[in-house]
Amino acid sequence: MAVAGPDGAIDVLIVSVGATTGWRAAARELGAAFERAGARTVTVDTGPVREVRTFMLTDFVQAGAARRAAAQGIARYHPRVVVYCSLTAALLWPAPGAIWMDAMAAENRPGRHGVWQRALERRRLAAAPLVLTMAQDALAPLPRARWPESVVVPVAVQGSGPEDAVTVRDIDVIAYAADPVKRRLDFVLETWERTRRGEETLVVTGTPGGEPDRPGVRFTGRVSPEEFRALLRRARVFAAASRREDFGIAQLEALADGAMLVTTPAPGAYPALRLARRLDPRLVSEDLGGALRSALDDPAPGYAARAAGLMAPFSRDAVTATLTQHVLPRLLPGWGS
Repeated sequence: MAVAGPDGAIDVLIVSVGATTGWRAAARELGAAFERAGARTVTVDTGPVREVRTFMLTDFVQAGAARRAAAQGIARYHPRVVVYCSLTAALLWPAPGAIWMDAMAAENRPGRHGVWQRALERRRLAAAPLVLTMAQDALAPLPRARWPESVVVPVAVQGSGPEDAVTVRDIDVIAYAADPVKRRLDFVLETWERTRRGEETLVVTGTPGGEPDRPGVRFTGRVSPEEFRALLRRARVFAAASRREDFGIAQLEALADGAMLVTTPAPGAYPALRLARRLDPRLVSEDLGGALRSALDDPAPGYAARAAGLMAPFSRDAVTATLTQHVLPRLLPGWGS
C-alpha cells in the first residue's frame, strides 16, 4: 500500500466490501496493480459486515458500510479518484468514482431481490467517470446505447508455484464451496458418489469446517489463499457446478495452476467457462459425472500448457498494462505526461 504524499493526497482510493474471500482477494490484486502502474494507492474496506436474511437487506447493509469506509478514506487521504470495488460498494457512495464490477443487480438480483438496487445501479453507472468490468459482457443487461464508458479489467490471476517446481497431481478432484448453496455442493457430492471409481478422492475446500469425511470425500474447511493454491497445484481436476458465476476467481486460479476445469455451463459472465470450452468442450456439460470421467480417464493432451497460454490476458503484467495505458490516463488528467 502506498503512503500518502506530503500534502496527504493519494492518487487512488479503493473502496471494497470485505464480506467475501473473493472480493477481498480481488481488491488486493487491484490495489497492487495500480501500485505497479505507478499510482499512489490506498485500499479501505468495510471489515466484517453483519449477516442479514434477504438479498435486499444484505446489499443495503454492505452498501452502507462501504459508504462509511469511503467517507472516512476520502477525508483522510484526499484521493484524486475513488474506485469502488463492486456495484454494491458504489450504491450509496458519498462521492462519485469509477466502479469495478463483475455483474449487475439486473442480472443477479431478479424480481423482489433487487427492487431498489436495479434502479440505483443504473444511475451510478451513468454518473461514474469510468466503469471497469471484469468481463466483456458484464454490462449485457443494459441496452448497448446506454453502456457507460468502460474498460475490461479482470482480476489478475496467474500460476502460483515456482516455474521449475515438479508437479505431483495426487488429488483427483477438488471443489470450492465457500457458499455451498450457490456452488451446489450437494449436487457435486451426489454426482461424485455415483461417478468415482476405486480409491479416487474429492477434496472439498472453503466450507465452514467440521464436516466429517466420507468414503471418497475429504473436507479441508476454510484454508488460507496460499493453502488453497497449494491444493490446486496438486489437483488433476477442478469441479464446479455453480448456479451462476459472475466472475469465478477459483476456476481461473485452477486453470492457472494446471488443473483441468470440469464445469456445468452456469449463467453469468464466467470467463473461465469460455476458456474451458476452448480447452476441452467435453468437460463443459450438465452431465457433470460424464465430464468428470472424461477428464480423469481421457485427459486432453497438453491441457495445462494450453491453459497457461489462454490465461495470459489475466496475468498481473497484462492487468497492469491495461491500467497504465487505458485507465489511469482517463481517470487522472495529465497522467503519464
